Amino acid sequence: MERSPLAPAAFPDLPPVEGVTLRVARARYKEWDRCDLTYAELAEGTAVAGVFTRNVCCSTEVEMGRESAAGGKARALVVNAGNSNAFTGYRGREAVEQIRAQVSAHLGCAADEIFVSSTGVIGVPLPLDKARAGIEAALTAQPCGWEAAAQTIGTTDTFAKGASATAMVGGRKVTLSGIIKGSGMIAPDMATMLGYIFTDAAIEPALLQQMLGAANRRSFSCITVDGDTSTSDTVLLFATGKAGNAPLVRMDDAGADAFQAALDDVCTQLAHLVVRDGEGAQKFIEIEVTGAVSDESARRIGLSIANSPLVKTAIAGEDANWGRVVMAVGKAGEPADRDRLAIRFADKWVAQSGLAVDSYDEAPVAEHLKGRDIRIGVDLGLGDGQATVWTCDLTHGYISINADYRS
Repeated sequence: MERSPLAPAAFPDLPPVEGVTLRVARARYKEWDRCDLTYAELAEGTAVAGVFTRNVCCSTEVEMGRESAAGGKARALVVNAGNSNAFTGYRGREAVEQIRAQVSAHLGCAADEIFVSSTGVIGVPLPLDKARAGIEAALTAQPCGWEAAAQTIGTTDTFAKGASATAMVGGRKVTLSGIIKGSGMIAPDMATMLGYIFTDAAIEPALLQQMLGAANRRSFSCITVDGDTSTSDTVLLFATGKAGNAPLVRMDDAGADAFQAALDDVCTQLAHLVVRDGEGAQKFIEIEVTGAVSDESARRIGLSIANSPLVKTAIAGEDANWGRVVMAVGKAGEPADRDRLAIRFADKWVAQSGLAVDSYDEAPVAEHLKGRDIRIGVDLGLGDGQATVWTCDLTHGYISINADYRS
């Protein structure tokens, strides 16, 4: 598949995280010449937090992941690519239970400390024989780096995605490295993708969950490609504790705010990469909403704009049709006043106080729309609420990819 024009030049140089060992293998879930099973072994004592899809037709992996995340402990992660194992009844559950039993026996830990994710076609049970053979191969494979792991979890992705950051916590430098897959079926209901972030920081599970939830609201829950929420979406955060810092327990502990900022940074980087690999995407779109009655209202208005096929196709066609933005604000179901509304493209205001500006010149706006990175601003003039969301344009490439998805 052709690499997205919005992709970064290369995969970043992610630092290793002590207590994390990565391996990949070929389970051959599809007829492709590539690795499709990722295995991450985690040190004893690793804490875990997770956020999962709100799609009520979710996979067994999501159901069992939620249950396991509540326990706060993790020893391994298995990610299967090419088959989502969703909507597969007892056969799907049997496959996950087999994987967890196989890995937990190898590590000598409880089965609920093994996290499993699957991604791909819905409605096809994960083959037990391929899953078993894939795990056997992964357990004995040579350790690999972040890029190989990121490539292996992908499906329609056109490039591997990763991000990292560091922070000082209790006088110790802690590292965060993360990988993610996602290209289509992306909507912020919580985070429609598979994402995994690893850190050597020592953090208690309850605080880790609080931190991931906050980071998710500001990143993964502010992106959309097509408005569709997957059945398998999962973001997991693993903390091995190997950095040697005094464990963080509360947000007022020294270094907790620094770690939160680093986590926010990694999550935002990963979220942007997913949008930049949106199926058929040619343009990355940032939508900033200000002056709303609340931050949440601003986010909903931003997503109404970002999910509008008319807005997205206008951007694809480089058409400065700001009336479509007006439409999307009005249909959001949030407080708005037509006569206070203002809209801009980049730094050029095109409408204010409910009217086109007298000096409006479409030429600089049209020039901005010819670029790859598009900025739209909306001010409602009602309050202090603000939010930024990210999306991509809608092109014929999206239709082609999804029309042929199972072929």
